[in-house]
Amino acid sequence: MEPVSHGIIFWLVIGGVAGALAGRLVDGGGFGIIVDIIVGIVGAFIGGWLGGALGIHLGSGIIGSLITALIGAVILLLIVRLFNRGRSGGAI
Repeated sequence: MEPVSHGIIFWLVIGGVAGALAGRLVDGGGFGIIVDIIVGIVGAFIGGWLGGALGIHLGSGIIGSLITALIGAVILLLIVRLFNRGRSGGAI
């Protein structure tokens, strides 16, 4: 099976969906489309790195990419939430 090559549009769509879902899971709401996309894309890198480090592979299709990005985005938001706990009214 050949590896799937994803373009920039794919990364933006998956990032936006993963970021929006992660925002709703962690904080109860999204942060706006731009921040959701950024959180989702950074989350995809975190999820991909973590999956590789743990030897977990969820697949190379759209669903696998979305789940990987979602897990990474949730982890990212939980870490950001820990650091913003002491602050009042943090943006993320």
